[in-house]
Amino acid sequence: MNRIHPNELAIKPLDRPAIGVCPVPGSKSIGNRALILAALGTDLGPCTLSGLLDSEDTRVMVDSLRRLGFVVEVDWSGCQANISRSLGSDPNRIIPASKAALFVQNSGTTMRFVTAMCALGTGEYSLDGNTRMRERPIAELLGALRTLGVATFATEPGHFPPLSIQSNGLRGGKISMRADTSSQFLSGLMLAAPRGSAPLEIVLEGKLVSEPYVEMTVQMLKAWGYSITRNGTTWTIPAPQKAQLPTYAIEPDASAASYFWAASAMTKGEITVPGLGWDSLQGDVLFLKALEQMGAKVIQAKAGITVQGGDLQGIDIDMNAISDTVMTLGVVACFAKGPTHIRNVGHIRHKETDRICALANELRKIGATVATTDDGLLITPPCPGQSLRGARIKTYDDHRMAMSLSLAGLKIPGIVIEDPGCVGKTYPGFFEDLDQLRVFQNRGDSGFGQA
Repeated sequence: MNRIHPNELAIKPLDRPAIGVCPVPGSKSIGNRALILAALGTDLGPCTLSGLLDSEDTRVMVDSLRRLGFVVEVDWSGCQANISRSLGSDPNRIIPASKAALFVQNSGTTMRFVTAMCALGTGEYSLDGNTRMRERPIAELLGALRTLGVATFATEPGHFPPLSIQSNGLRGGKISMRADTSSQFLSGLMLAAPRGSAPLEIVLEGKLVSEPYVEMTVQMLKAWGYSITRNGTTWTIPAPQKAQLPTYAIEPDASAASYFWAASAMTKGEITVPGLGWDSLQGDVLFLKALEQMGAKVIQAKAGITVQGGDLQGIDIDMNAISDTVMTLGVVACFAKGPTHIRNVGHIRHKETDRICALANELRKIGATVATTDDGLLITPPCPGQSLRGARIKTYDDHRMAMSLSLAGLKIPGIVIEDPGCVGKTYPGFFEDLDQLRVFQNRGDSGFGQA
């Protein structure tokens, strides 16, 4: 991940449609879940992960696991990790270390998953992050852990990080959780619960946000060999359970793929992302359905999924289940005919930045008309006879803002991305891969490799 990005980056427009075969790195969401599951099974044996993404979010997860006493050996260039325990470690301790201080930058999965994981330990643990992480909610998870007998403390008013946890193991029981803030709270408890001392029953209150990410967690738990059941709004996880896999392959990142599929749709091009299909664990493959609604053609083949661009129409869409792709669709909407209404994504105001407000600000700079609501946006491209324009794009230290808004530069001269290095959070090589679309044009070929 040792890439040096400039303070700003001008995006050069393409002079013809985007065409190519684009491999993308492994899924961050799957990878961080896999690291947790592999670590929690090390009392049964080691686990080797392939396809591991080299990114800031992954590295802070690896660092946290090491500080908790696990042995994590990583070949970042080979996208592989082996997770085990040191010889002589107490097999009766689920978390080897009795004390650890963890710093997770702005990695939501690391903060939420590891907080729940620490509840399985015997000792004292602290977790902190950067300025934005100290503004991201975690009260719902802390309240659930307290109900289960874990002493948790948030040192900032309003139950935000930094946190301290004093635990003597995770007991079971029945808890209720709000479901409308972050699915990561529920996923964190699900990942930890099988290693607790008694069964856990979780009753959800309200509509669950980002439900495909919870389903990802469930499918991975089952792949590892854990039992988990659902009855309506109630999840039941038997405990104690033990499980481990010797190897696990992480699939390519569907959120990363969305940028290249979007580029194809916007430029009337044809881009294939290999290694992904409709059967993916990742709900973000459903972004393709949104592109289909807008007028693009989506083709599933053995080689992967191909998007062929076309004349695009604005749509009305509920993006709650695929909220990480809101910013990407927002940019595509600027090149469609008619307005696009994105609904039911109020929870993205609590991500790396307030993504509704940030996206509206930047799309207005390039000439779109944007109205915001508490839970979405209405994006209207310029009227006939008017055009989009170049602008300096603020990224808000948000990797998805940088990657999504850079797509506008494929069509509009004068787009400059400020702080492009923020993509290191999940996709350090993004701009190198995006630039390969231009290499295809110069060489006349249609394939490239991951940077």
